[in-house]
Amino acid sequence: MKTMLKLFSLLCISLLISCGGKEDKKKESFSYEKKATTTQKTAPEIKVTASKKINLTDKGIGPITSVDLGSEINQAMVTQGQGIYNKMCTACHRPNKKFIGPAQAGIMERRTPEWIMNMILNPEVMIQKDPLAKELLAEFNGAPMANQNLTQEEARAVLEYFRTLK
Repeated sequence: MKTMLKLFSLLCISLLISCGGKEDKKKESFSYEKKATTTQKTAPEIKVTASKKINLTDKGIGPITSVDLGSEINQAMVTQGQGIYNKMCTACHRPNKKFIGPAQAGIMERRTPEWIMNMILNPEVMIQKDPLAKELLAEFNGAPMANQNLTQEEARAVLEYFRTLK
C-alpha cells in the first residue's frame, strides 16, 4: 500500500512539473471593440457602354466633313429618311431599343451629324479606324454595320429622320 501511495505521489508530481513552466505565454483577450481597417473603400467604377457615350466633337472618317442641319426639321426629308430606314436598316436596328445594332433614339444628343453620316456612308473604314466605331463593334458582339450603298442625299434624309427620334 505504501508503494502504491509513493507511485501515485510520484505520478502527480511529475504531471505538475511537466505541465508547468517558466515561459510567459501571451494571453489573447477578447474585445468588443472594432478593429481599425487600413484599406479604404472606393466607389465602383461605372463603365459607360459605347452606345451610351456622348461624343459631340468627333466627325468620324469619311466624305462628310460638315453638315448644316437648319433650325427646322424638313418633314419631306423625314418621310424619305424613314422609308429608307424601314427598308434598309430595320434588319439590324430598332429606333427605340437595342437589337443587333444600337437604337437610334437620342443619337443626335450623343454623336455629331457628320459622324452619323460617315458611319452610314463609310461603315467599313469607320469600324477599322474610328475608336468609337471599334467600341460599338465590340459592344455589339462583332456584328459590323453593313454598307447599304446609300447616296449622300439618302444618308442626309435618314439623318433628318433620326432628328425626330427622341
